[in-house]
Amino acid sequence: MKHNQANNDHHHHQFLYRIIIKNYKSSSTKRVVLLAVLIFLVILTTVPIYHPSINYSSFFFTTSTDNSSSSSLVPGDDDWDIKIQSSSTHKCDIFSGEWVPNPEAPYYTNETCWAIHEHQNCMKYGRPDSEFMKWKWKPDGCSLPVFNPAQFLELVRDKSLAFVGDSVARNQMQSLICLLSRVEYPYDVSYTSNEQYKRWKYTTYNFTLATFWTPHLVKAQKTDPTKSGLFNLYMDELDEAWTTQAEEFDYIILSGGQWFFTPMVFYENHKIVGCHYCQLQNVTNLGMYYGYRRALRTALKAINGLKNYKGVTYLRTFAPAHFEGGLWNEGGNCVRTVPFKSNETLLEGPSMELYMIQVEEFRNAEREGRKRGLKFRLLDTTQAMLLRPDGHPSRFGHWPNENVTLYNDCVHWCLPGPIDTWNDFLLEMIKTERLRSAEESLRFSDRKLLVK
Repeated sequence: MKHNQANNDHHHHQFLYRIIIKNYKSSSTKRVVLLAVLIFLVILTTVPIYHPSINYSSFFFTTSTDNSSSSSLVPGDDDWDIKIQSSSTHKCDIFSGEWVPNPEAPYYTNETCWAIHEHQNCMKYGRPDSEFMKWKWKPDGCSLPVFNPAQFLELVRDKSLAFVGDSVARNQMQSLICLLSRVEYPYDVSYTSNEQYKRWKYTTYNFTLATFWTPHLVKAQKTDPTKSGLFNLYMDELDEAWTTQAEEFDYIILSGGQWFFTPMVFYENHKIVGCHYCQLQNVTNLGMYYGYRRALRTALKAINGLKNYKGVTYLRTFAPAHFEGGLWNEGGNCVRTVPFKSNETLLEGPSMELYMIQVEEFRNAEREGRKRGLKFRLLDTTQAMLLRPDGHPSRFGHWPNENVTLYNDCVHWCLPGPIDTWNDFLLEMIKTERLRSAEESLRFSDRKLLVK
């Protein structure tokens, strides 16, 4: 199914949320104090926290909506237009934009960060080009600050964050560890030796980072090994490996999608209701979209049903793969070395369908969560990653002479690489959350003052 760019933008913007900070005028001492708190938070979230190990010539960035900048903090690139101002990305859609050159990147390497998964360690395994690491996302009409590790850690002090999903979620977690490594490395405090359920502790900041492996988001079991890759999915049952621990976290980043391309049998009420590409007799082919919608709905409903959860849930949207010349198991590859411009490609086909399912289910979950005071946010990485066919490992996830059965990887992302921008988004959203909370506190104060 094809969509033109205007229709794309319409769907994209329809469900994104913007913050409008209103002016408050009152002689009340209490309102003055609350306003002072808000101003402090604005300063906190727009001026990076100092840390002696960081060169802040590349970190003292704030968002500018003025495109007539006379100076750029990135040498030789006037298009960046990043100035030291007190403006904020609440004035623009940070998820719609273009990739622009960034000669300052990367901010870590595969030699300075031990957290990179072997199959995403592209430079170790001989990728000959390095320009894929030297791009930055620039939203339309404003700029996105470069990730500031000291500021991030200060904002999440005494908090916890969990990545819930598949290996792409793990890919983002390892990117975050590498970005934070300029300030501090965490200690492994995992409760199990299973690498699919890791926990890390940043002791200076009392910040816990975790990952939960749940590629189908719901309860799933692999069938007879003779039926290669076939999974039973229990669409109305929770994956308790993560749902029983979710209440412990202040932030949850939920994501998934790639595993729904594989063969699946769908169960509801302990009975088979259909499948996707299962090739079983007398079983209706309901398709992958049915399976993904039901699984995502169950996962979001599980979060809304947690009695003691008070955190912020981010639904990270689908990151398209970039196989060309064939499917993933039919010789397809990704050999491009530069990003697309936004007018060079469109979100269509399965990627568009999965994205639209996410947006629709997110909207429903957000509406239900609001009744309980829960916060759902859309971490919309889809457009940015659609434009990065150059950022995948391809064949550079292992040595050429290794005796391994690995296909060209056009799903995961090299580290360092474009996936680092997901954490630029995340930091900006956490900062915005602080502003939003301060705004809500002011509004609550207004209501109390009116009662008096």
